[in-house]
Amino acid sequence: MAITLFHGDLVKSNRIIYTPSAFAKANLIHLQETGELQAQQPHSSKRKGLFSYLFFVVLHGSGTLKYDGSVYSLTVGDCVFIDCRKPYAHCSSNDLWTLKWAHFYGPNMNAIYEKYMERGGQPCFHAHTLDQYHQILEQIYEIASSADYIRDMKIYEHLASLLTLLMEEGWDPLRNSFSTTKKQNLQNIKEYLDQHYQEKISLDMLADLFYVNKFYLTRVFKEQFGLSVNNYLLHVRINRAKQFLRFTTSSIEEISHACGMTDANYFSRIFKRLEGISPGEFRKRW
Repeated sequence: MAITLFHGDLVKSNRIIYTPSAFAKANLIHLQETGELQAQQPHSSKRKGLFSYLFFVVLHGSGTLKYDGSVYSLTVGDCVFIDCRKPYAHCSSNDLWTLKWAHFYGPNMNAIYEKYMERGGQPCFHAHTLDQYHQILEQIYEIASSADYIRDMKIYEHLASLLTLLMEEGWDPLRNSFSTTKKQNLQNIKEYLDQHYQEKISLDMLADLFYVNKFYLTRVFKEQFGLSVNNYLLHVRINRAKQFLRFTTSSIEEISHACGMTDANYFSRIFKRLEGISPGEFRKRW
């Protein structure tokens, strides 16, 4: 866990970049980052392909969010709840905004967000209970910055409260962004990839194992999770490799094998494509 106060030309922020325990990452909805920022001048922040969900609330000022093909105008009291695997950009206007946010993830978050959208929830909405959102984020920040030995469980409790509040406020049976055609939920296949990334996996094997047409699997998996099966598996493997690089002295070849990629040169090429630097450079930075 690291606490950073950042002052720059664009923003002034007080944030916590949080490292959950291995237990929390595998079993709980867990915190990745939380904080508050004040824009110092109009600017845009763009990201994509993050295995994370973002919630933020506008406390002061105004701006816009570009997400999933739409542009949303945001002002005081507006909230954002999005899947960060999809590209997004948020931009402060001349009326410089202050935001309070949390990035989080978990083994069931994809299904939870899908249910939120099925119930009529929207990426952006105006809060009916702004104080509650503000209070939950404050509590998460305080716990994350503490030395409490069960802070992961306490953070999980407050993230669950946040999601419950989002479900309550997002409920609108007349508004549903999903197709009326029922599609098979592929969460079990995603979880299989999360757990068996070390093994040799192919589309044909998954199709046989889960009794699903591989062409249907290819199309619907990307619709539900924002990445193709192969790209999702690569991200899982590279994220695991980053942990090995940070916390072990294993060689690049040993790490590539441990992550299900038997060719170390191929592993290094994929790592650099996704992370922008080589495995060796990544290890030196940490």
